[in-house]
Amino acid sequence: MDDFLRLSASTARFTYGAPRAFSFGDDGRLLWFLRSTGPTDAFDSLWVLDTTTGAETRLADPRELCPVPGPLPEAERRLRERTRLVAAGIGSYALSGDGLHAVFALYGRLFEVAAGGAGTPKEIPAAGPALDPRPNADGSRTAYVADDVLYVAPGGRISPDDGARWGLAEFAAAEELGRPRGHWWSPDGVTLLAARVDESALQRRWFADPAHPERPAEDFAYPEAGGPNADVQLWVLGEDGTRVRLDWDADTYPYVSDAGWESGTEILLTVQDRLQQNVLLLSADPLTGRTRELSRTTHPQWVDPLVPGTPARLADGRMLTCADTPDGAARALAVDGELLTGDGIQVRAVAGVHEGRLLIEAGLRDPSEQQVLLLDPDTRELTPVADGPGVHTVSASAGTLLLTTADADGVRRTVRTPDGREFTPADLSEPLPYRVDAVLERVTERGIPTALVLPRDHVPGRRLPVLVDGYGGPGMQDITADQRRRQHRQWWADQGFAVVTIDNRGTPYVSPAYTHAMYRGFSEVTLDDQVAALHAVAARHTDLDLGRVGVRGWSYGGYLSAMAVLRRPDVFHAAAAGAAPTDFRHYDTAYTERYLGLPQDQPPSADAYERDSLIPDAPKLSRPLLLITGLADDNVHPSHTLRLSQALTDAGRPHQLLALPGVTHMTPGGTREKLMALELEFFRRELA
Repeated sequence: MDDFLRLSASTARFTYGAPRAFSFGDDGRLLWFLRSTGPTDAFDSLWVLDTTTGAETRLADPRELCPVPGPLPEAERRLRERTRLVAAGIGSYALSGDGLHAVFALYGRLFEVAAGGAGTPKEIPAAGPALDPRPNADGSRTAYVADDVLYVAPGGRISPDDGARWGLAEFAAAEELGRPRGHWWSPDGVTLLAARVDESALQRRWFADPAHPERPAEDFAYPEAGGPNADVQLWVLGEDGTRVRLDWDADTYPYVSDAGWESGTEILLTVQDRLQQNVLLLSADPLTGRTRELSRTTHPQWVDPLVPGTPARLADGRMLTCADTPDGAARALAVDGELLTGDGIQVRAVAGVHEGRLLIEAGLRDPSEQQVLLLDPDTRELTPVADGPGVHTVSASAGTLLLTTADADGVRRTVRTPDGREFTPADLSEPLPYRVDAVLERVTERGIPTALVLPRDHVPGRRLPVLVDGYGGPGMQDITADQRRRQHRQWWADQGFAVVTIDNRGTPYVSPAYTHAMYRGFSEVTLDDQVAALHAVAARHTDLDLGRVGVRGWSYGGYLSAMAVLRRPDVFHAAAAGAAPTDFRHYDTAYTERYLGLPQDQPPSADAYERDSLIPDAPKLSRPLLLITGLADDNVHPSHTLRLSQALTDAGRPHQLLALPGVTHMTPGGTREKLMALELEFFRRELA
């Protein structure tokens, strides 16, 4: 590997040493976060910043607590995959209701620490390898999960012995619905709301390590499209042994995408039907389990993942929800069903209430940018808080703000107190190597966002082979003003490529109508937009040589890459396809059915699955194709890549296959950089 790739690998893509996982405590006086000691230190410690003084204190160092790190419990390892967590040490923590105490798991052991006093962590005795600890309101008790059982310390087992998994989110909720947790304390710190998950009807997915045939294979329950989902229930568990099941029409609304205590007498939960066309906010009585509907969001195609922070009840009792404008031009907020925002603003999150107004994150201009605004729910007046070029995010508590800006100058974080003081949490990460001057343009009559990155030493008039590098799938935006997302594309450009990235229809933040264009079909929309946008960019920048076009990507981007050379060899001349879901009949329920419907349904759903499968295209391959898969990938199982490779072999079509033992979907530990070096050799050879 060259210097950049070695640096990227050793710094976890320039993230080690950067503060993350911020949480306010004690009404904004404390700001908790995780950070390692420097750019090559993978082990995150727990820190707190006192907003009255700006002083930072390290409260827990994982190397002091566990000098010899043990293996992660299997359930925690899978949870880290779901949340895309690559750091070692303290991966996450949870605060007590007062924000004065934190608990965390470390290699199956549990620890608690207080912000005041000596701040020495104390180990909590656990019944087994523990994960996902949650303290109650005053930090006097901690709930945690060990071997699929929900425990309380001090105390003991609180969940029934009925063969189900208790206290954890099922695969679909954690991977696709944005709910990675499965238990919640009541405000009085006595009672627990807990998820009960029965996965007995699901098929098993197996993972064997061919490099170590002496080791037994692992398996886990996987909800495959068209097949059964986990049976998910919510129960209120009292310390006196009382158990109350929350009662809703779970047959019609099987997905629980959010849950929690609104007060000691009310639980709020958000449920969805299987095709995610109807999303209900329910109020539940914890004493009886009875529920009633508070709001309903519907869409004839699918309801996009709800704006974080919604649905919610305002202080005056009105319901805040998200909604699309009638013409599909904007993602909006509504109060009691009446729109607060409209065209010209794409709402992305509600961060809370600040100065009596809603604190929101939204796009006002180009989709690559994001602003922070205050919205008056009565007058609809918008007041900018952070609206310069870049991507701005915010957290808030009792008048104190944490503002983060990612723009051409890197990343800056500022704590702003109600009395006007400002502090900057120390960032010990490696500075970004490149200032990437990407050319951002909206092209074709559809206004497709594109980005072009050229070699830093490019001389106008010199023709360049093109590398299309992107994702192209639902739920992920590739083109952003955040410089962190451009570093590796500048490296590719400096190897002699014009790097083009395209956010085709189906990707978020342009408009709801733009996103919903993928309804009942991935392949046609994705490929048509990629080809049209590539030609439009090349027409504006004549140094792009469309006679030499490579395409690379991972996950959905791998699907796009393989599909590009299989179906449009006239445009794409070589592809490196990593972790590609080659047949969505074998991908998970919640993601796939949202867009394609049920595979067993009559057309158009059944036809969509057949159209979007790459397996029938295998005999058409006429261009170089490099297939890559991690053999420990529990998201896009390696069988996806292996099935396509088998079909290519059966059709007599030469291709390359790189199968990586022990590698997961996240490609941790520098694997991504090693793959980039191999892909570079591949593209240089095939596009020479």
